Amino acid sequence: MMDKIKPLAVLAGARTPFAKAFTDLRDISAVELGRIALVDALRRCDIAPSDVDEVVFGNVSGPPDAANISRVISLQSGVPQDRIAHTVNRNCASGMESVLSAWHSINERRAAVVVAGGTESMSQVPLLFSPEAARVWMQLGRAKTITQRLVALSRFRLRHFKPVVGLELGLKDPVSGLNMGETAEVLAKEFSITRDQQDTFAMHSHLKAAMAQENCFFSGEIAPVEKRNGETFKKDNGPRVTQSLEQLARLHPLFDQSSLDRSGTVTAGNSCPLTDGAAALVLVDADDVNRFTTSPLGYITSYAIAGCDPRRMGLGPVYAVAKLLKQTGLRMSDFDAIEINEAFASQVLACQAASASRSFAEKELGLGTSLGEVPTDRLNVHGGAIALGHPVGTTGTRLILSLLRTLHLNGGRRGLATLCVGGGQGFAVTVETSKE
Repeated sequence: MMDKIKPLAVLAGARTPFAKAFTDLRDISAVELGRIALVDALRRCDIAPSDVDEVVFGNVSGPPDAANISRVISLQSGVPQDRIAHTVNRNCASGMESVLSAWHSINERRAAVVVAGGTESMSQVPLLFSPEAARVWMQLGRAKTITQRLVALSRFRLRHFKPVVGLELGLKDPVSGLNMGETAEVLAKEFSITRDQQDTFAMHSHLKAAMAQENCFFSGEIAPVEKRNGETFKKDNGPRVTQSLEQLARLHPLFDQSSLDRSGTVTAGNSCPLTDGAAALVLVDADDVNRFTTSPLGYITSYAIAGCDPRRMGLGPVYAVAKLLKQTGLRMSDFDAIEINEAFASQVLACQAASASRSFAEKELGLGTSLGEVPTDRLNVHGGAIALGHPVGTTGTRLILSLLRTLHLNGGRRGLATLCVGGGQGFAVTVETSKE
Protein backbone atom coordinates (compact mmCIF):
# COMPACT_ATOMS: atom_id res chain seq x y z
CA MET A 1 0.00 0.00 0.00
CA MET A 2 2.73 2.47 0.96
CA ASP A 3 4.47 2.28 -2.42
CA LYS A 4 1.32 3.66 -4.10
CA ILE A 5 1.43 7.04 -2.41
CA LYS A 6 4.08 9.51 -3.53
CA PRO A 7 6.23 11.48 -1.10
CA LEU A 8 4.72 14.65 0.27
CA ALA A 9 6.79 17.83 0.09
CA VAL A 10 6.89 20.23 3.04
CA LEU A 11 7.52 23.67 1.59
CA ALA A 12 7.59 25.45 4.93
CA GLY A 13 6.22 25.38 8.43
CA ALA A 14 5.69 27.56 11.45
CA ARG A 15 4.34 27.34 14.95
CA THR A 16 3.42 29.68 17.73
CA PRO A 17 5.47 29.64 20.87
CA PHE A 18 4.09 27.09 23.31
CA ALA A 19 2.82 28.29 26.68
CA LYS A 20 1.81 26.43 29.78
CA ALA A 21 -1.96 26.55 30.07
CA PHE A 22 -3.36 29.55 31.94
CA THR A 23 -0.23 31.62 31.35
CA ASP A 24 0.89 33.75 28.39
CA LEU A 25 -1.60 32.45 25.80
CA ARG A 26 -4.60 31.96 28.08
CA ASP A 27 -6.56 34.75 26.35
CA ILE A 28 -5.73 33.68 22.78
CA SER A 29 -8.26 31.35 21.18
CA ALA A 30 -7.38 28.15 19.36
CA VAL A 31 -8.70 29.82 16.20
CA GLU A 32 -6.33 32.75 16.54
CA LEU A 33 -3.37 30.52 17.35
CA GLY A 34 -4.10 28.46 14.23
CA ARG A 35 -4.46 31.58 12.11
CA ILE A 36 -1.09 32.92 13.26
CA ALA A 37 0.66 29.64 12.44
CA LEU A 38 -1.03 29.31 9.04
CA VAL A 39 -0.27 32.88 7.93
CA ASP A 40 3.36 32.66 8.99
CA ALA A 41 3.86 29.28 7.31
CA LEU A 42 2.60 30.75 4.02
CA ARG A 43 4.83 33.79 4.45
CA ARG A 44 7.89 31.58 4.78
CA CYS A 45 7.38 30.03 1.34
CA ASP A 46 5.99 33.13 -0.39
CA ILE A 47 2.57 31.62 -1.05
CA ALA A 48 -0.56 33.77 -0.89
CA PRO A 49 -3.70 32.62 0.94
CA SER A 50 -5.47 32.75 -2.41
CA ASP A 51 -3.17 29.96 -3.67
CA VAL A 52 -4.29 27.52 -0.96
CA ASP A 53 -6.72 24.84 -2.10
CA GLU A 54 -7.50 23.19 1.22
CA VAL A 55 -6.90 23.61 4.95
CA VAL A 56 -6.87 20.78 7.51
CA PHE A 57 -6.24 21.26 11.21
CA GLY A 58 -6.14 18.80 14.04
CA ASN A 59 -7.93 19.80 17.22
CA VAL A 60 -9.06 17.79 20.23
CA SER A 61 -10.89 20.17 22.56
CA GLY A 62 -13.16 21.66 19.92
CA PRO A 63 -14.27 25.19 20.87
CA PRO A 64 -18.08 25.46 21.13
CA ASP A 65 -18.02 28.60 18.98
CA ALA A 66 -15.93 27.04 16.18
CA ALA A 67 -17.30 23.57 15.49
CA ASN A 68 -15.24 23.10 12.31
CA ILE A 69 -12.28 25.07 13.59
CA SER A 70 -10.23 24.48 10.46
CA ARG A 71 -12.80 26.30 8.34
CA VAL A 72 -12.83 29.26 10.72
CA ILE A 73 -9.03 29.42 10.73
CA SER A 74 -9.00 29.21 6.93
CA LEU A 75 -11.42 32.07 6.40
CA GLN A 76 -9.84 34.29 9.04
CA SER A 77 -6.47 33.72 7.37
CA GLY A 78 -7.73 35.10 4.06
CA VAL A 79 -8.12 31.80 2.23
CA PRO A 80 -10.96 32.30 -0.30
CA GLN A 81 -14.44 31.15 0.62
CA ASP A 82 -14.61 28.66 -2.26
CA ARG A 83 -11.70 26.63 -0.80
CA ILE A 84 -12.51 23.71 1.47
CA ALA A 85 -11.47 22.97 5.04
CA HIS A 86 -12.11 20.30 7.62
CA THR A 87 -10.99 19.36 11.12
CA VAL A 88 -9.59 16.01 12.27
CA ASN A 89 -9.27 14.44 15.70
CA ARG A 90 -7.06 11.46 16.50
CA ASN A 91 -6.45 12.68 20.02
CA CYS A 92 -2.70 13.30 20.58
CA ALA A 93 -1.93 12.44 16.94
CA SER A 94 -4.36 14.97 15.45
CA GLY A 95 -1.51 17.15 14.18
CA MET A 96 -0.18 14.16 12.23
CA GLU A 97 -3.63 13.08 11.13
CA SER A 98 -4.11 16.46 9.45
CA VAL A 99 -0.94 15.87 7.43
CA LEU A 100 -2.15 12.42 6.42
CA SER A 101 -5.49 13.88 5.32
CA ALA A 102 -3.67 16.52 3.27
CA TRP A 103 -1.44 13.83 1.77
CA HIS A 104 -4.38 11.83 0.50
CA SER A 105 -6.05 14.97 -0.88
CA ILE A 106 -2.92 15.89 -2.82
CA ASN A 107 -2.34 12.33 -4.00
CA GLU A 108 -5.91 12.19 -5.31
CA ARG A 109 -5.43 15.56 -7.06
CA ARG A 110 -8.26 17.11 -5.06
CA ALA A 111 -5.83 19.85 -4.07
CA ALA A 112 -2.39 21.09 -5.10
CA VAL A 113 -1.53 23.23 -2.06
CA VAL A 114 -2.76 22.23 1.38
CA VAL A 115 -2.00 23.79 4.74
CA ALA A 116 -2.17 21.17 7.48
CA GLY A 117 -1.55 21.65 11.15
CA GLY A 118 -2.93 21.55 14.62
CA THR A 119 -4.16 23.96 17.24
CA GLU A 120 -5.12 23.72 20.88
CA SER A 121 -6.01 26.09 23.68
CA MET A 122 -6.05 23.93 26.77
CA SER A 123 -6.55 27.10 28.78
CA GLN A 124 -9.94 27.59 27.18
CA VAL A 125 -11.37 24.09 27.55
CA PRO A 126 -14.72 24.98 29.13
CA LEU A 127 -16.06 24.06 32.53
CA LEU A 128 -19.21 21.97 32.25
CA PHE A 129 -22.33 21.25 34.25
CA SER A 130 -23.47 17.79 35.27
CA PRO A 131 -26.55 16.49 33.38
CA GLU A 132 -28.65 17.01 36.51
CA ALA A 133 -27.50 20.60 36.90
CA ALA A 134 -28.02 21.24 33.18
CA ARG A 135 -31.67 20.18 33.45
CA VAL A 136 -32.28 22.63 36.32
CA TRP A 137 -30.55 25.45 34.45
CA MET A 138 -32.57 24.63 31.33
CA GLN A 139 -35.80 24.79 33.32
CA LEU A 140 -34.81 28.20 34.66
CA GLY A 141 -33.91 29.41 31.19
CA ARG A 142 -37.28 28.35 29.80
CA ALA A 143 -39.32 29.82 32.65
CA LYS A 144 -41.56 32.64 31.43
CA THR A 145 -43.47 33.68 34.53
CA ILE A 146 -42.34 34.70 37.98
CA THR A 147 -43.96 31.57 39.42
CA GLN A 148 -42.12 29.30 36.99
CA ARG A 149 -38.82 31.01 37.81
CA LEU A 150 -39.37 30.63 41.55
CA VAL A 151 -40.17 26.95 41.12
CA ALA A 152 -37.04 26.45 39.03
CA LEU A 153 -34.88 28.34 41.52
CA SER A 154 -36.25 26.24 44.38
CA ARG A 155 -34.80 23.13 42.73
CA PHE A 156 -31.20 24.33 42.82
CA ARG A 157 -28.84 22.65 45.27
CA LEU A 158 -25.25 23.50 46.08
CA ARG A 159 -24.01 20.57 43.95
CA HIS A 160 -25.56 22.20 40.88
CA PHE A 161 -23.03 25.05 41.13
CA LYS A 162 -19.99 22.77 41.10
CA PRO A 163 -18.57 22.66 37.56
CA VAL A 164 -17.27 19.56 35.83
CA VAL A 165 -13.69 20.21 34.67
CA GLY A 166 -13.63 19.45 30.96
CA LEU A 167 -9.85 18.93 30.97
CA GLU A 168 -10.14 16.16 33.55
CA LEU A 169 -12.77 14.40 31.49
CA GLY A 170 -10.69 14.67 28.34
CA LEU A 171 -7.58 13.23 29.97
CA LYS A 172 -9.35 10.11 31.19
CA ASP A 173 -9.85 7.10 28.97
CA PRO A 174 -13.44 5.88 29.30
CA VAL A 175 -12.57 2.32 28.26
CA SER A 176 -9.72 1.56 30.65
CA GLY A 177 -10.98 3.93 33.32
CA LEU A 178 -7.46 5.36 33.70
CA ASN A 179 -6.32 8.89 33.15
CA MET A 180 -3.19 9.40 31.07
CA GLY A 181 -0.93 9.72 34.10
CA GLU A 182 -2.18 6.42 35.47
CA THR A 183 -1.32 4.70 32.19
CA ALA A 184 2.20 6.09 32.60
CA GLU A 185 2.35 4.47 36.04
CA VAL A 186 1.31 1.16 34.45
CA LEU A 187 4.34 1.32 32.15
CA ALA A 188 6.70 2.44 34.89
CA LYS A 189 5.81 -0.68 36.87
CA GLU A 190 5.80 -3.04 33.86
CA PHE A 191 9.28 -1.97 32.74
CA SER A 192 10.68 -1.33 36.25
CA ILE A 193 11.41 2.32 35.46
CA THR A 194 12.52 4.14 38.59
CA ARG A 195 11.64 7.61 39.76
CA ASP A 196 15.28 8.67 39.39
CA GLN A 197 15.37 7.49 35.77
CA GLN A 198 12.24 9.48 35.00
CA ASP A 199 13.48 12.62 36.74
CA THR A 200 16.83 12.36 34.98
CA PHE A 201 15.08 12.08 31.61
CA ALA A 202 12.93 15.11 32.47
CA MET A 203 15.92 17.17 33.53
CA HIS A 204 17.70 16.42 30.26
CA SER A 205 14.59 17.43 28.31
CA HIS A 206 14.64 20.83 29.98
CA LEU A 207 18.36 21.31 29.57
CA LYS A 208 18.29 20.33 25.88
CA ALA A 209 15.34 22.62 25.18
CA ALA A 210 16.93 25.48 27.08
CA MET A 211 20.14 25.01 25.08
CA ALA A 212 18.12 25.00 21.85
CA GLN A 213 16.56 28.29 22.91
CA GLU A 214 19.98 29.71 23.74
CA ASN A 215 21.18 28.71 20.25
CA CYS A 216 18.04 30.22 18.68
CA PHE A 217 16.98 26.90 17.15
CA PHE A 218 13.30 27.29 17.97
CA SER A 219 13.18 30.92 16.86
CA GLY A 220 13.63 29.57 13.33
CA GLU A 221 10.15 28.03 13.47
CA ILE A 222 8.24 30.30 15.85
CA ALA A 223 5.71 32.92 14.78
CA PRO A 224 5.38 35.54 17.54
CA VAL A 225 1.98 36.13 19.14
CA GLU A 226 0.78 39.57 20.19
CA LYS A 227 -0.99 39.31 23.51
CA ARG A 228 -3.98 41.41 24.50
CA ASN A 229 -1.83 43.65 26.66
CA GLY A 230 0.23 44.56 23.60
CA GLU A 231 3.26 42.50 24.56
CA THR A 232 4.82 40.12 22.03
CA PHE A 233 5.19 36.51 23.13
CA LYS A 234 7.86 34.79 21.09
CA LYS A 235 9.52 32.13 23.23
CA ASP A 236 8.29 28.82 24.70
CA ASN A 237 7.81 29.41 28.41
CA GLY A 238 8.25 25.80 29.56
CA PRO A 239 12.00 25.04 29.35
CA ARG A 240 13.97 25.68 32.55
CA VAL A 241 17.73 26.12 32.24
CA THR A 242 18.09 25.75 36.00
CA GLN A 243 16.14 22.48 36.25
CA SER A 244 17.83 20.10 38.67
CA LEU A 245 17.30 16.59 39.96
CA GLU A 246 16.95 17.96 43.48
CA GLN A 247 14.00 20.13 42.44
CA LEU A 248 12.32 17.27 40.62
CA ALA A 249 12.85 14.89 43.54
CA ARG A 250 10.80 17.15 45.83
CA LEU A 251 7.63 16.70 43.76
CA HIS A 252 5.03 14.20 44.93
CA PRO A 253 3.56 11.46 42.69
CA LEU A 254 0.24 12.49 41.18
CA PHE A 255 -1.37 9.48 39.60
CA ASP A 256 -0.87 6.22 41.52
CA GLN A 257 -4.28 5.37 42.98
CA SER A 258 -3.41 1.77 43.85
CA SER A 259 -5.13 0.49 46.96
CA LEU A 260 -2.12 -1.73 47.65
CA ASP A 261 0.59 0.91 47.79
CA ARG A 262 1.43 4.54 47.13
CA SER A 263 4.66 3.88 45.32
CA GLY A 264 3.90 6.07 42.31
CA THR A 265 6.76 7.62 40.38
CA VAL A 266 5.00 9.88 37.85
CA THR A 267 4.98 13.53 38.90
CA ALA A 268 4.19 16.90 37.38
CA GLY A 269 7.92 17.30 36.83
CA ASN A 270 8.43 14.19 34.71
CA SER A 271 5.20 14.64 32.74
CA CYS A 272 4.33 17.08 29.97
CA PRO A 273 2.36 20.14 31.09
CA LEU A 274 -1.02 21.27 29.79
CA THR A 275 -0.18 23.62 26.94
CA ASP A 276 -1.52 26.13 24.42
CA GLY A 277 -0.13 26.44 20.89
CA ALA A 278 -0.53 25.84 17.16
CA ALA A 279 1.57 24.71 14.19
CA ALA A 280 1.12 24.56 10.42
CA LEU A 281 2.86 23.06 7.38
CA VAL A 282 2.50 24.02 3.72
CA LEU A 283 2.27 20.77 1.74
CA VAL A 284 2.47 19.98 -1.99
CA ASP A 285 3.14 17.03 -4.27
CA ALA A 286 6.82 16.14 -4.34
CA ASP A 287 6.78 16.31 -8.15
CA ASP A 288 5.42 19.87 -8.13
CA VAL A 289 8.05 21.60 -6.01
CA ASN A 290 9.86 23.18 -8.96
CA ARG A 291 6.98 25.55 -9.63
CA PHE A 292 7.49 27.23 -6.25
CA THR A 293 10.17 29.77 -5.42
CA THR A 294 11.08 28.14 -2.09
CA SER A 295 13.10 24.95 -1.79
CA PRO A 296 11.27 22.30 0.27
CA LEU A 297 12.11 21.88 3.90
CA GLY A 298 11.86 18.15 3.24
CA TYR A 299 9.59 15.24 2.41
CA ILE A 300 7.26 12.93 4.30
CA THR A 301 7.77 9.51 2.80
CA SER A 302 5.81 6.92 4.81
CA TYR A 303 3.53 6.48 7.79
CA ALA A 304 1.94 3.82 9.96
CA ILE A 305 -0.80 3.80 12.58
CA ALA A 306 -1.33 1.05 15.14
CA GLY A 307 -3.68 0.24 17.99
CA CYS A 308 -2.81 -1.13 21.42
CA ASP A 309 -4.25 -1.70 24.89
CA PRO A 310 -5.57 1.65 26.22
CA ARG A 311 -4.01 0.82 29.61
CA ARG A 312 -0.62 0.77 27.87
CA MET A 313 -1.31 3.58 25.45
CA GLY A 314 2.20 4.95 25.92
CA LEU A 315 3.60 1.99 23.98
CA GLY A 316 1.71 3.09 20.86
CA PRO A 317 4.92 4.31 19.16
CA VAL A 318 6.48 0.83 19.38
CA TYR A 319 3.55 -0.81 17.62
CA ALA A 320 3.37 1.94 14.99
CA VAL A 321 7.11 1.88 14.32
CA ALA A 322 7.02 -1.93 13.99
CA LYS A 323 4.44 -1.58 11.21
CA LEU A 324 6.42 1.24 9.61
CA LEU A 325 9.66 -0.72 9.51
CA LYS A 326 7.87 -3.73 8.04
CA GLN A 327 6.29 -1.58 5.31
CA THR A 328 9.45 0.26 4.37
CA GLY A 329 12.23 -2.25 5.05
CA LEU A 330 14.02 0.35 7.16
CA ARG A 331 15.79 -0.32 10.45
CA MET A 332 16.06 1.83 13.56
CA SER A 333 19.71 2.44 12.71
CA ASP A 334 18.67 4.09 9.42
CA PHE A 335 17.33 7.19 11.20
CA ASP A 336 19.65 10.13 11.80
CA ALA A 337 17.23 11.75 14.26
CA ILE A 338 14.20 10.46 16.14
CA GLU A 339 11.35 12.28 17.86
CA ILE A 340 9.19 10.42 20.37
CA ASN A 341 6.67 12.73 21.99
CA GLU A 342 7.35 13.05 25.69
CA ALA A 343 3.89 12.61 27.13
CA PHE A 344 5.62 11.16 30.20
CA ALA A 345 9.22 10.28 30.91
CA SER A 346 8.20 6.74 31.88
CA GLN A 347 6.37 6.36 28.59
CA VAL A 348 9.38 7.29 26.42
CA LEU A 349 11.70 5.14 28.53
CA ALA A 350 9.24 2.24 28.20
CA CYS A 351 9.25 2.68 24.42
CA GLN A 352 13.03 2.56 24.39
CA ALA A 353 13.04 -0.59 26.51
CA ALA A 354 10.35 -2.30 24.43
CA SER A 355 12.10 -1.44 21.17
CA ALA A 356 15.33 -3.00 22.39
CA SER A 357 13.65 -6.10 23.83
CA ARG A 358 13.65 -9.32 21.84
CA SER A 359 11.10 -10.91 24.18
CA PHE A 360 8.73 -7.97 23.72
CA ALA A 361 9.13 -8.23 19.94
CA GLU A 362 8.40 -11.95 20.00
CA LYS A 363 5.43 -11.75 22.34
CA GLU A 364 3.83 -8.47 21.28
CA LEU A 365 4.93 -7.92 17.69
CA GLY A 366 5.34 -11.44 16.34
CA LEU A 367 8.94 -10.76 15.37
CA GLY A 368 12.02 -12.90 15.76
CA THR A 369 14.24 -10.04 16.83
CA SER A 370 13.91 -6.66 18.52
CA LEU A 371 13.06 -3.48 16.64
CA GLY A 372 16.44 -2.12 17.66
CA GLU A 373 17.94 0.41 20.03
CA VAL A 374 16.63 3.97 20.07
CA PRO A 375 19.94 5.83 20.44
CA THR A 376 19.74 8.44 23.20
CA ASP A 377 22.04 10.78 21.29
CA ARG A 378 19.59 10.85 18.37
CA LEU A 379 16.41 11.09 20.43
CA ASN A 380 14.68 14.44 20.98
CA VAL A 381 17.96 16.26 20.63
CA HIS A 382 16.34 19.66 21.23
CA GLY A 383 14.22 18.52 24.14
CA GLY A 384 10.62 17.42 24.05
CA ALA A 385 7.16 17.92 25.44
CA ILE A 386 8.19 17.61 29.10
CA ALA A 387 9.97 20.94 28.59
CA LEU A 388 8.17 22.43 25.59
CA GLY A 389 4.63 21.26 26.36
CA HIS A 390 2.06 19.15 24.57
CA PRO A 391 -0.89 21.06 23.08
CA VAL A 392 -2.54 17.79 22.14
CA GLY A 393 -3.98 18.69 18.72
CA THR A 394 -0.76 20.43 17.70
CA THR A 395 2.13 18.22 18.77
CA GLY A 396 2.13 15.87 15.78
CA THR A 397 2.71 18.79 13.43
CA ARG A 398 5.36 20.28 15.68
CA LEU A 399 7.29 17.01 15.73
CA ILE A 400 7.48 16.88 11.92
CA LEU A 401 8.53 20.52 11.65
CA SER A 402 11.21 20.34 14.35
CA LEU A 403 12.50 16.99 13.07
CA LEU A 404 13.07 18.27 9.53
CA ARG A 405 14.84 21.35 10.87
CA THR A 406 16.98 19.18 13.14
CA LEU A 407 18.06 17.05 10.19
CA HIS A 408 19.08 20.14 8.24
CA LEU A 409 21.02 21.51 11.20
CA ASN A 410 22.85 18.24 11.88
CA GLY A 411 23.42 17.23 8.27
CA GLY A 412 21.15 14.21 8.56
CA ARG A 413 18.94 12.82 5.84
CA ARG A 414 16.23 10.63 7.36
CA GLY A 415 14.17 11.03 10.53
CA LEU A 416 11.42 9.29 12.45
CA ALA A 417 8.63 11.07 14.32
CA THR A 418 6.23 9.11 16.48
CA LEU A 419 3.89 9.57 19.40
CA CYS A 420 1.47 7.73 21.62
CA VAL A 421 -2.25 8.42 21.47
CA GLY A 422 -4.72 8.51 24.32
CA GLY A 423 -7.12 5.62 23.96
CA GLY A 424 -4.42 3.22 22.82
CA GLN A 425 -2.90 4.06 19.44
CA GLY A 426 0.45 4.99 17.96
CA PHE A 427 1.35 7.09 14.91
CA ALA A 428 4.71 7.18 13.13
CA VAL A 429 6.03 8.98 10.05
CA THR A 430 9.35 9.06 8.25
CA VAL A 431 10.77 12.25 6.81
CA GLU A 432 13.69 12.92 4.52
CA THR A 433 15.52 16.08 3.55
CA SER A 434 15.81 15.08 -0.10
CA LYS A 435 14.08 12.79 -2.59
CA GLU A 436 17.26 10.96 -3.59
